[in-house]
Amino acid sequence: MVSARRRFEGSLPLSAMGRLAGSLHGQGGDARVVLEFDTDALKVKYLELSIDAELPLQCQRTLELFGFPVVIRQRLGLITREADEASLPEGYEPLLVGEDGALRPLELVEDELILALPVIPTKPGSEAVDAEWPADAGAAEDEPPQPHPFAALAALKARNTI
Repeated sequence: MVSARRRFEGSLPLSAMGRLAGSLHGQGGDARVVLEFDTDALKVKYLELSIDAELPLQCQRTLELFGFPVVIRQRLGLITREADEASLPEGYEPLLVGEDGALRPLELVEDELILALPVIPTKPGSEAVDAEWPADAGAAEDEPPQPHPFAALAALKARNTI
């Protein structure tokens, strides 16, 4: 693919990505993917990866569903040994491929989408809950103060000491 400077373009259904499915709220939608293989001026083999998707997530503030836009543009340096990672130019992310050069595009796209997921999904425009709760917020003002639960033990201890 690299020597032929191949380009692949298409859509992958989010429902085909089993590991990602557990983080999504619903299975609808597609990821638009472009894979471009090439070699740079330094003879480094790379894969230019572009992913555009809208992931269906549930807001953890409002519990509403929303589409989380994901736009990924990465240049992945194709390496066959982990030691080759240090030789990659700046701006390249390493992508370890087998000795045979086999690559699984669906798994690659799924990995990148998993990494793009927010830790806590929040819908854009939802307001943060900023409330201060006073320490005595649960006590009504007309209730008499409750005795300390260990007051009876303190009285017994005081009687038994000489």
